[in-house]
Amino acid sequence: MTENMNNDIKKANQQKQEKEAAAKKLNEQLKDNMSRIKHKILVLSNKGGVGKSSVAVNLACSLSEKAYKVGILDADLHGPSVAKMLGFEGKRLQGSPEGILPMSISPNLVAVSMASLIESSDAPLIWRGPLKMMALKQFLGEVQWGDLDYLIIDSPPGTGDEPLSICQLIPELEGGVIVTTPQGVALLDSRKCVNFLKNLKIPILGIIENMSGLKCPHCGKNIDLFKSGGGEKAAQEFNLPFLGKIPIDLNIVIAADEGNPYICQYKDTETTQIFNKTVELIINQIK
Repeated sequence: MTENMNNDIKKANQQKQEKEAAAKKLNEQLKDNMSRIKHKILVLSNKGGVGKSSVAVNLACSLSEKAYKVGILDADLHGPSVAKMLGFEGKRLQGSPEGILPMSISPNLVAVSMASLIESSDAPLIWRGPLKMMALKQFLGEVQWGDLDYLIIDSPPGTGDEPLSICQLIPELEGGVIVTTPQGVALLDSRKCVNFLKNLKIPILGIIENMSGLKCPHCGKNIDLFKSGGGEKAAQEFNLPFLGKIPIDLNIVIAADEGNPYICQYKDTETTQIFNKTVELIINQIK
């Protein structure tokens, strides 16, 4: 009996040592990976339905079109949408002896999403906080991101586990970009994001007002479906940079459903020009 107890203790100690070694290795991988990425940007909102993922995808694509090397991490583990928006929904991530290979979207853009790991897009992810933090840690540490100019991290709505984990795992974050819509309810939530980043001492690169007006396809008149100017007002209130108003464009919805980013298809539109100007403002904030 004593011999069995000793064997059990020995086995438990060995397992503990193996876990500690694996955790140490992952921490080293994460640190090494992040050191090869010049700028890490978190895109967040405290309210769902403001078009945050669409903004994140098009910002990443705009940067890649400017010849920057860009990666986008879909940190929305429960409702990943980047895979569909970038056209790799249903494809599985592949491994190599060095780690996980991100999806190659274009010569300058790679992406990773939980959607590439779950069996079905209809399968819910029923995870608590520690599991989610470990998944994000593995995405950051075990994926072979390579040498990047920018890593855009699309966070789920709110100020819970995922954005908090990202801020803790990447203390050298360049900053956060807050996406809101113009109406008062959304602005109340965007203020929570501002205070969330301030409490964690993460720089705020600015506020984007999405869904800001719709140009009538028949008469050309601008219609403020969700009011207008609220995001700009919030930026002024907190003395933060205002990064621009992105109008409602029906082709943005179509492009997202087709998996072909809007700015890659509609290069000469007013909306694409606004996206590009927003990216220039973010670049200047970083400089």
